[in-house]
Amino acid sequence: MPKGYHHLTDWERCQIHALKKSGESNAKIGKQLGRDRATIGRELTRNAGRRGYRFKQAHRLATERRSAASGRPRKMTPELWREVEEKLALQWSPEQISGRLRLEGRVTVSHEWIYKHVWKDREVG
Repeated sequence: MPKGYHHLTDWERCQIHALKKSGESNAKIGKQLGRDRATIGRELTRNAGRRGYRFKQAHRLATERRSAASGRPRKMTPELWREVEEKLALQWSPEQISGRLRLEGRVTVSHEWIYKHVWKDREVG
């Protein structure tokens, strides 16, 4: 099994479709493709349409989701980072900043992300 995460290919989706149609279990399909059975299960659940799992449709849906996710604007805009940095300069903790943003209904950013930003900024400076 390859190390790290790799998207399923259209060929793998075609194999999943054929093997599932022939009655194979997710575990057997996963073993044949070198994937975990949970990956096969998620693929079948996530990309099935009204007429069941069809590999061309599944590949199109997965590609569209991946494309939409990469084009989505990030939560942390430069303006928001400036505001976070201002609050840090006023001695607010990352937990307080995160909580305040959530209470105001603006964005949900975890205090861990704020800590990461602070440490990344210190490494550069």
